Order: sequence, then C-alpha cells, then structure tokens
Amino acid sequence: MLEIKIKSFKKLTNYELYNLLQLRSEVFVVEQDCVYQDLDGKDENSFHVLGFKNKKIVAYTRIFKPGDYFKEASIGRVVVAKNERQHKYGFDIMDASDEAIKNHFNETTIKISAQVYLKKFYNSLGYNAIGEEYLEDNIPHIAMIKK
Repeated sequence: MLEIKIKSFKKLTNYELYNLLQLRSEVFVVEQDCVYQDLDGKDENSFHVLGFKNKKIVAYTRIFKPGDYFKEASIGRVVVAKNERQHKYGFDIMDASDEAIKNHFNETTIKISAQVYLKKFYNSLGYNAIGEEYLEDNIPHIAMIKK
C-alpha cells in the first residue's frame, strides 16, 4: 500500500525532490531511452503527488490547475518505478491525483497527454482520447480527457 503525500514545490524536502527527479530520470530518460528536458520550469507551478513505499518514492505525478498547462486541470509526469509496477500503483497514484485536483482546484475535468501504449490503462480510469495521435519527444502520445 502506498503512502500518498501531496505537496507544493516549496514544501518538498531536498530528499523528496531528489527522489522524484531520480525516479522520473530512471523511467523517462533511461528506461524509455528518451533524451528530453525533464526540468521544464513547470515543477514550481504544480502540486506533486508522491507515492511512498518504505520511505522511498515509487510512484509520482504532478498536477496543474486549469490554465497552468492546459486550459483544463491536468496531470503529468505519471510514473511508477519499474520494479513496483506489478503492484498496480499506477491506479493508486492516478486516483490520488484525480482526488487532489478535486480537493485543491475544485475541478473534475482533467486533461492529460498520454503515451499511446497506455491508452487502455487511462481508459480504465475514465479518460477518453480526443484528437489525433502526435509525437512528443519522439514518443507517440494522445490527448485524453476525463469529465
């Protein structure tokens, strides 16, 4: 079971910031073999949804209020450590992120930019594809929305 914490950028400890950046790098840069600018200047404007197991971040997202990323509230940088995926923590971190958007921004419409291979996963959480597929950092993505 994950221990979920939701924090603004300023409330993150040095350890938490290091740990979440390490996890993002492990998955998005190394595992997916994608060179891209992860530190995009948007972390400071988001809330960070941290999923801890044994005091280590193993699942993570960042959430945005409407207008900070998309017109709608949004969730991004959805990641679960490779050696923890069998526990289905993706569902837990996304549920916590949906709930955080409701609680922090009083919003229920959420837009994401999903990697295409995860479309069924996001469908199972109530997200529906909108528009055409596109490349983001040379990885096929699709916009998805939940109302």
